[in-house]
Amino acid sequence: MGEIEMEMENIECVTEDEEIQRHSHTHHQYTLKQHTLISCGIAPTNVHELLECPVCTNFMYPPIHQCHNGHTICSTCKTRVHNRCPTCRQELGDIRCLALEKVAESMDLHCRYYALGCPDIFPYYNKPKHEAVCNFRPYNCPYAGSECLVTGDIPCLVTHLKDDHKVDMHTGCTFNHRYVKSNPREVENATWMLTVFHCFGHYFCLHFEAFMLGMAPVYMAFLRYMGDESDARNYTYGLEVGANGRKLIWEGTPRSIRDSHRKVRDSHDGLIIQRNMALFFSGGDRKELKLRVTGRICKEQQNADVGVCIPNL
Repeated sequence: MGEIEMEMENIECVTEDEEIQRHSHTHHQYTLKQHTLISCGIAPTNVHELLECPVCTNFMYPPIHQCHNGHTICSTCKTRVHNRCPTCRQELGDIRCLALEKVAESMDLHCRYYALGCPDIFPYYNKPKHEAVCNFRPYNCPYAGSECLVTGDIPCLVTHLKDDHKVDMHTGCTFNHRYVKSNPREVENATWMLTVFHCFGHYFCLHFEAFMLGMAPVYMAFLRYMGDESDARNYTYGLEVGANGRKLIWEGTPRSIRDSHRKVRDSHDGLIIQRNMALFFSGGDRKELKLRVTGRICKEQQNADVGVCIPNL
């Protein structure tokens, strides 16, 4: 009964006159668009096909170029084909297809990530701006140390990391990792480690990297959340490294994989260990790197009574 009442509250009441006005307005908009298409000599049923670039297959935005035979191409692909029409191989020149540009300007379009779940529709000139930050856009592969071009949703990337990059996969919110390197002075050839953890129903990437901070070699550990930044804020994590009665502790919020690992690294948003300190923690003759990094991932929950966040351990 409660569900029925909730549905009833969301029903919009429209009078007969309002419905007639709404239908008239919608019909007027459709008539204008149809008239624009016909005046340009283009059949409305073929519009989307005509506005598809033959090279990249994306929707073409002004400026739209054409060759002397009337074949069209988007401005981005015009440079890719070295100013030659991909259909007839004629030189493209600087001819604009004003008819198609006029059609494109009159259309409302689905987000390019419609198939991935985005329901939004935009005028053509607002569409690229939205798509650049759309929450449904694919994620880039978070693997560090190589320029991997694979993109996809989170389940796809998890499978990709496991099968293609052979990344270690762990379940649980705590970790205890040991990093060993025989020659810690060779920062350029250091191994870029990535471990994936599954906890609280989500995936997290633990990075351990070596790089030059100015003239000094350093080691850095940080965590990234496999999801958007708004969801990453629901979690915190802590890292600890030490030995010989000394230790370094880092506490923070994981960054989203929307931010590249290089961006996170260059912002120094993680546990940074100077080489001298790292060798001190390694013990022995200090000629070999032996670091043990421990940590915990926590989920923060809102306490409705006191209005503060408490860690879910």
